[in-house]
Amino acid sequence: MQVESLIEHGTGVINEDCLVMEDNLFGVFDGATSLSSETYENGHTGGFLASNLAGEEFRKNHGTMQELAERANRVIRQEMVQREVNLSSKRNLWSTSAAVVRVKGDMLEWAQIGDCRIVCIYENGDFEFLCQCADQDMETLSMWKEVGPSTEDPIGVALHDQIAKVRCRMNLDYGVFNGEPEAINFLKTGNHELINVSSILLFTDGLLIPNEKPWKERAYSEQVYLFRQSGLKGLRDHIRSIEATDRRCCTYPRFKTHDDIAAIAITL
Repeated sequence: MQVESLIEHGTGVINEDCLVMEDNLFGVFDGATSLSSETYENGHTGGFLASNLAGEEFRKNHGTMQELAERANRVIRQEMVQREVNLSSKRNLWSTSAAVVRVKGDMLEWAQIGDCRIVCIYENGDFEFLCQCADQDMETLSMWKEVGPSTEDPIGVALHDQIAKVRCRMNLDYGVFNGEPEAINFLKTGNHELINVSSILLFTDGLLIPNEKPWKERAYSEQVYLFRQSGLKGLRDHIRSIEATDRRCCTYPRFKTHDDIAAIAITL
């Protein structure tokens, strides 16, 4: 088993993604940029703390995926309570998506919540996502495609109310670890046979090829092809080169010029 990993800061203030590799357990965590300006020790944001707290809980690698997820979600709440975060508004909650796998012989245990991806790539070149991700940002990014070219404001200012509306639907329409017990209702777990699987790919959405039409379902064949040809770093370079041509994020609607990236590729 060979492992390639990538953790990279985008154009945000700090890297809110987290990467975990512990024995046979591998995970990526994508902390959501906070809607409040509140920061904590060492300038850490709620998104940073959520992803890293969840990552450290999974790093313990003790218990079922369900148990690890429940503990990760619970520790986020405990840390928010300790720091006197106002939990009555979802806007204040620290939150993170996650994708985690554990390799056990010819079986793969997995857990996923939010918009982190898990892909199995087969020896014949076929690929399979182990679960479908929520696309909670489709409406916002579609709106930005219309609004972006006619405003000087960044997306976070121009569509602040829309972004806040979507954030307030956490664990109602889509799931994230944010300390709410309802998060576990959105957790997806399973087991997958590794027969004929050549690679397992986990990544946060910073490693998605930019999409010019966010209202259309993504085609991932180019993504998988580029990874197979040039690995994580080659795929990253391709994505960054596209993003660099659209620094205002209007042609390829997105929240940042360059998003944070956490990715792991396991070759069997």
